[in-house]
Amino acid sequence: MKKNNIKQEVITDFGKNWETYKQNRYIEKFNKPQFERYFKNFPWKKIKKHSKGFDAGCGTGRWAYFVAPKVGRLYCVDPSSAINVAKKNLNKFKNCFFYKKTLDEMPIKNNSMDFGYSLGVLHHIEDTEKALLDCVKKLKPKAPFLLYLYYLHDNKPKWYHFLWLIADTIFRKNISKLSFKKKYFFSNLIALFVYWPLSRFSLIMEKFGIKVDNFPLSFYRDKPFYVLKTDSLDKVGTKIEKRFTKKQINKMMKKCGLNKIIFNKNAPYWCAIGFKKN
Repeated sequence: MKKNNIKQEVITDFGKNWETYKQNRYIEKFNKPQFERYFKNFPWKKIKKHSKGFDAGCGTGRWAYFVAPKVGRLYCVDPSSAINVAKKNLNKFKNCFFYKKTLDEMPIKNNSMDFGYSLGVLHHIEDTEKALLDCVKKLKPKAPFLLYLYYLHDNKPKWYHFLWLIADTIFRKNISKLSFKKKYFFSNLIALFVYWPLSRFSLIMEKFGIKVDNFPLSFYRDKPFYVLKTDSLDKVGTKIEKRFTKKQINKMMKKCGLNKIIFNKNAPYWCAIGFKKN
């Protein structure tokens, strides 16, 4: 029997995450600015109304919601129960097709897709490079692939990464072992007593003209509490979380058959676009 490149417990956890935070009432209000950040360098001019593409690890469909109106067909792939949430969130789009499959089981022909993307997914998979390769195989030559992987704080001071190591050891590595109810409880406490005060402190400092790029959780300074709760559960609830430097991601993308790689200059890090080689 073929072994999937992702643990079942990780699939189950993320299914519960997205069943809890469905994004249904907030999908456009909260996610549009983030979508624009992710897709800043995406070559929309090369994407036509008849183009076909895929969302590798679609979750609630929060990014597919903005891609679907621009393309001919969009295949949404996710192995968890989140696929049912995506179906509801995207029910007004008749060009979306849903597969409850892992990335190494995608029922999509190789060399058939005009584009693809995977945002915040492959760092939760045991073999990230293999998962990326599975995605690239589906693309036509010269087709773009947008990738977002957690960064290893390689553009931050050393003390920043040291703080993260402490927090990761105390919080994620312990909380991720608990039942989902307990994960949910503790993630909400962290959102309230860690994410909220630190992010709002950055917002206040920014208003005084202070540069806050290196302030912990400054990325969330203008985000609503719903997003803080969602991301808190995402961060502390998963048993597998890998992080990569920009150099490692660039090397991985090239090894998997992508070239002309461009990295976004702004957070979230690292988000990059590459094109499949001929």
